Amino acid sequence: MRNELKHYINGEWVESTGTETMEVINPATEEVIGHISLGTKEDLDLAVQAAREAFPSFSQTSKEYRIDLLEKIADEYEKRKDDLIEVITEELGSPLSISEKVHYMMGYTHFKQAAKELRDFSFIEKRGNSTIIKETIGVSGLITPWNFPTNQTSTKIAGAFAAGSPVVLKPAEITPYAAIILAEIFEAAGLPKGAFNLVNGTGDVIGNGISSHPDIDFVSFTGSGAVGQKVMENAAKTIKKVALELGGKSPLIVLEDADIKKAAKIAASHIALNTGQVCTAATRILVPNSIKEQFEEAVKAVLPNFPVGDPQKETFIGPLVAKKQWDRVQEYIEKGIEEGATLLTGGTGKPEGLDKGYFVKPTVFTDVKNDMIIAQEEIFGPVMSIITYDTVDEAIEIANDTVYGLAGYVVGEDPETLQKVASSIRAGQITVNKAKPDFSAPFGGFKQSGIGREWGNFGIEEYLEPKAIMGMPS
Repeated sequence: MRNELKHYINGEWVESTGTETMEVINPATEEVIGHISLGTKEDLDLAVQAAREAFPSFSQTSKEYRIDLLEKIADEYEKRKDDLIEVITEELGSPLSISEKVHYMMGYTHFKQAAKELRDFSFIEKRGNSTIIKETIGVSGLITPWNFPTNQTSTKIAGAFAAGSPVVLKPAEITPYAAIILAEIFEAAGLPKGAFNLVNGTGDVIGNGISSHPDIDFVSFTGSGAVGQKVMENAAKTIKKVALELGGKSPLIVLEDADIKKAAKIAASHIALNTGQVCTAATRILVPNSIKEQFEEAVKAVLPNFPVGDPQKETFIGPLVAKKQWDRVQEYIEKGIEEGATLLTGGTGKPEGLDKGYFVKPTVFTDVKNDMIIAQEEIFGPVMSIITYDTVDEAIEIANDTVYGLAGYVVGEDPETLQKVASSIRAGQITVNKAKPDFSAPFGGFKQSGIGREWGNFGIEEYLEPKAIMGMPS
């Protein structure tokens, strides 16, 4: 039983000023695996005060010091590999192999990448008769989601530390334990007191408290559009800078010359990875009318390669994170049927033999129109919508007919057509065929998918403010 009832404030594990606690559930077993304290406004104030007191010295540390710090964090992170994999599998329901190859590795890579970017990063630039200095923005408040307990926390924290910004972190209350291990990692790496503070709690109290706190200078939030809007409203009261990484309804355009089996495998992997709980998941698959039937058969043939089962065993798809999320996905599947889409495979209910746990059937709809609810709203589960088109221009129009713009995908062979489609999709990150992730590239969205960019040097820039000094003697 993981009973982690303290917050990490000013370099120490401290008792909450309140008494309220919350159960943390293993989504594969529906059993309680531990408890956390639900922080109070007073807990948050103490954390912010610690960060503000750390700011003058931490913001003035040298680039070399921060590079060394990030490298030490990566080393300590590596030592806790088994612990991180175990806890992510327990609290999120991620299969062990995915917890290692995706969750653990992404967190580790962000710290290594930030150290690498910092080596060539310039905080001072001469321009005309001016000196441009990039200064640390101040104290940063970080609010992270449950679907990637290490990736989203690590990319924000790595950027903040590289810039010299002390932080206050609120991890998702339903997957809090990976963040607690991160605090232990920072402590082992010798992070200065107050540079990192963790307060567990609810969005209503701690999340709203961070985004509205007068002594927090910058808020970085990853989560839903509705909460992102609330973060902006709260931050506006003190004219606080915000970065938002929100939802997505990403298109994958399959071109007529694509290898159909490979395209089907790529499409299926998007709803299978992390049980479809990925903001960049390609859930709208756009295929030419001419290959519709072949593509449908290919998808049905490849889905069994992504089995659903006990995340502690050799499987690919685990449960959804919570009953609330399971209910949400069931409602969307029912809506798809009601709207007249054809259920190609899957459907409502749990997979055979998986009565306990928040498991769901990977579901594929075809004959989907882009104005259907299942094609427009983010489901956040293993649900695919197949939409047909006749021309490439029509495919691009359908792809962009959404309020979101986080990611986009295109599969095909002709370089000229691939270039045209990739350039035309209005989204922050486009993947051609099966390209590997690039952690030096910017990550973030267009339209209602967010504001700002993370990863690489772009992630460092988020935590800096440019200052111009004119007429400085040389």
